[in-house]
Amino acid sequence: MSNKIGFWAVFAFVTGSQIGSGVFMLPANLAGYGIFSLVGWAISGVGAIALCLVFASLCAKFPETGGPHTYVKHTFGLTAAFFTGWTYWIISWVSTTAVIVTAIGSLSVFIGPRSPFVYLALEIILLLLITFLNLRGVKAAGKAELFLTLLKFIPLLIMPLIALYFFDSNNFVIDQSVSSISTTSMLAKVTLLTLWGFIGLESATTPAGSVENPSKTIPKAIISGTLCVALLYFVNSVGIMGLIPGQDLMHSKAPYVDAAQIIFGGQWYLAIACIAAIICVGTLNAWILASGQVALGLAEDGLMPKIFAQKNKHNAPLWSIVASCAGIIPLLFLTANESLAQQINAIIDFSVMAFLFVYLMCCLAFLKLLIQKKLQCSIIQWSFGLIASGFCVWIIYETPIKTLAIASLFVLSGLPLYLFWYIRTKQQPLLDRTNTEF
Repeated sequence: MSNKIGFWAVFAFVTGSQIGSGVFMLPANLAGYGIFSLVGWAISGVGAIALCLVFASLCAKFPETGGPHTYVKHTFGLTAAFFTGWTYWIISWVSTTAVIVTAIGSLSVFIGPRSPFVYLALEIILLLLITFLNLRGVKAAGKAELFLTLLKFIPLLIMPLIALYFFDSNNFVIDQSVSSISTTSMLAKVTLLTLWGFIGLESATTPAGSVENPSKTIPKAIISGTLCVALLYFVNSVGIMGLIPGQDLMHSKAPYVDAAQIIFGGQWYLAIACIAAIICVGTLNAWILASGQVALGLAEDGLMPKIFAQKNKHNAPLWSIVASCAGIIPLLFLTANESLAQQINAIIDFSVMAFLFVYLMCCLAFLKLLIQKKLQCSIIQWSFGLIASGFCVWIIYETPIKTLAIASLFVLSGLPLYLFWYIRTKQQPLLDRTNTEF
């Protein structure tokens, strides 16, 4: 029996990696921007769709395990590929931390007012359980992801559609704290926040070696999955923000729980808490899978120690998954004493900016392939390639220097390992060493 996964499992990974903490936290974070929040969703949605078309084209051309760094490797060489892959791998730990915290935080109505260390213990247990699931192989993780996707799509469609019945345009107000910001800066900030909801659109490219007919299956799943996510996000934002007054929503710790109380009353908020946890668990599963596959791809290209390429009897990259799990646990300890909102907000800006570095490198790789005519050079491909590149550049340009500086540390953190790899391979030209191993 084949251990490879098909379209629906890949589709579940595409949607599951994107639909996570953002769908629950962003309505409150965006409430102060009024109608600009919906414009931000529209802009980030267009940018995300352009990006998914870029990744779909690249994956069709290079259906290899590892995702982003493999495309950069074929166009810009191993040095750029290493820093792209390293950044992608490290930032996946940070993003996964936010998902774990939100998953357990969503269940606080059942757990009650416990010490931070109780929540920390539950977070680590959840991480270990999902890690164990992924050690059972891509097929097992794919089945679990498809089940979790089915569980979360239904309530995320029902709730906002009901909320639209109570829609009030007067609930969209711009808070005084942001009213003095220029329109361009406001749109850039909102777009940066909403883009967090689409992070992970490329994650289905990472297990290409474990997908049936990856050059066709993955592109189709990326495009259809991202379109579904964009529609779902927009409907949810319109529904929730049109239901709850902006000033109240800004200070809400659980927007969907508040919405359930307004619409249904009673104890329905308990069901919302369970749904939120399920959604985050699905995202966690997708990200643990992607993280392990990224390290596997880097090791197979000789850009990380070859131990990360070792697989267990289920064909899962054993040490790649274990290393990702080990990297997340210290981050959970570091955020254990902060509130949920503080933890999430501290992660979003830096994570999105680091991901934009990876996305921009892949966009440039795509454009270079078009220039070299190694891809079908059509007006449509040039259009979405330039839109995706321009989108990334605009967000980076509008981002404060401090945020850019901190995000760049994720890239620079790979320098010691890179220098070690370079010293070990300096006897031959760097860009010709495509099969180097530690």
